[in-house]
Amino acid sequence: MKPVEIVLVYQSLLGIYGDRGNAMVLRKRLTRRGIDAVLTEVEPGQSVPSDAAVYLLGGGEDAAQVSAVNGLKADGHIFDAVENGAVLFAVCAGFQIVGNTFTVGEQDEVIEGLGLIDVDTRRGDVRAVGEILTTATLPNGRQSLITGFENHGGFTTLGPKAKPLAKVEIGIGNANDGTEGAVQGKVIGTYPHGPVLARNPELADQLLELALGRELDELVDPELDELRRQRIAAIRKTGRR
Repeated sequence: MKPVEIVLVYQSLLGIYGDRGNAMVLRKRLTRRGIDAVLTEVEPGQSVPSDAAVYLLGGGEDAAQVSAVNGLKADGHIFDAVENGAVLFAVCAGFQIVGNTFTVGEQDEVIEGLGLIDVDTRRGDVRAVGEILTTATLPNGRQSLITGFENHGGFTTLGPKAKPLAKVEIGIGNANDGTEGAVQGKVIGTYPHGPVLARNPELADQLLELALGRELDELVDPELDELRRQRIAAIRKTGRR
């Protein structure tokens, strides 16, 4: 059987917040279940494979966002991958560039994104910095608490084709409107770093199940569960509201 391919896209541009760890988490959770997995790293100028299972985009600064959009449009294969049914998981700047438009620079220049999810991003009136706690509705319909660290100046609004990934309990999220992230088909965007999949194993497993089209055996990890419980309690005790 062909290994499950996870593609980490443009880390030299979109890798400043440790979001590479999301790829490591997905691969590890597959191999712990005895499922072969391969991690492919693609940099600007290299062709993005169009037949992988999961694609990951991370965080980056304004100039990196523009370069990433230009490179991915020129290559074109990310569009083929989504059309073929792959899962695309985009964090922070990655979330913004997969949308319709976003702004960069002091003049708030509007840049056309990849248009893979129906959202638009503009500069917000405050910067979202700090721990965030949300309740996500996962692709299988279950709800799960999501923790992470948000650090973004852009505020994202959802169009009619996208739905929120989560409701905010503590933090700012998309636009201080009570929502966080967005989901459209198998394209999922979110703001938290952490990396977010290391902090939220149930979300990681949901991405894998969405990519594989089947349920996975549960991984029992009491130490991770306790660490997660403590983190959620700490955020609720000290987090900004």
